[in-house]
Amino acid sequence: MVGRNEPCPCGSGKRYKDCHGSLARPPEKVAFVIAGTQKGGTTALASYLYEHPEIGMPTVKEVHFFDTEEHFASSDVDYSRYHAYFKPAVKRRLLGDATPIYMYWEPAPERIRRYNPRMKLIMLLRNPVTRAYSHWNMERERQRDPLPFEQAIRTEAERCREALPLQHRLYSYVDRGLYSEQIQRIWRHFPAGQTLVLKSEELQRTPDAALARITDFLGVARFPPVQARIVHARPYQAPMSAEARDYLREVFAPEVRKLEQMFGWDCSDWLAGGPKAD
Repeated sequence: MVGRNEPCPCGSGKRYKDCHGSLARPPEKVAFVIAGTQKGGTTALASYLYEHPEIGMPTVKEVHFFDTEEHFASSDVDYSRYHAYFKPAVKRRLLGDATPIYMYWEPAPERIRRYNPRMKLIMLLRNPVTRAYSHWNMERERQRDPLPFEQAIRTEAERCREALPLQHRLYSYVDRGLYSEQIQRIWRHFPAGQTLVLKSEELQRTPDAALARITDFLGVARFPPVQARIVHARPYQAPMSAEARDYLREVFAPEVRKLEQMFGWDCSDWLAGGPKAD
């Protein structure tokens, strides 16, 4: 951790105790959100941030404020309902919200910008093929989707019509993996410099490096060395079928190429053959 008389890691030039180390004034607004993606490691990331001495997280992991339509039924939005989730954390330097549907929910970025134009957004992107299977497995385990996985993904568009004009929260296995459109929507409301996009594998395989990027982005002290952690991993009844995997590789191939161009990534492993259990 940074010493209180050392330069603040945010780059302001001030001493840490006079900048992000100051607790003189509690934060007035939430400063960052972990906006996505569902089943992409957001719970693991939140678990680290709950332990950071400068960061205040809500009393529940997913607040779901900006994707709840009732909150925005009128132009007079009651943000006190949002801030109530952070009452125990008001003495922290930064407040953060981890609700991964924000990235996917179409009205959310504009609502977040209206609330705080300086909000920072963190997004973890997982291989969309395995993300889809993990998402379906969660809904299967919760007994909210009775269809086999391959049938569910092949009939997704038809099934999701029942939620129109909104997006479907449960059956959007493929649609949520179309990350580039979601990110570009966020960039229409926030400068790219206020966003940080990482592969989920970075947090899994090299958590120290991934967390250093995140804390530097937020302008808080870095973590001491940490152990990799997996949170809320669910068992699978069976591996994904080869037919379903091949179908999703074909569906997501153009999307993966877009992401490679957007971020200079190599995502070839997302579309390559691999272990049959994800």
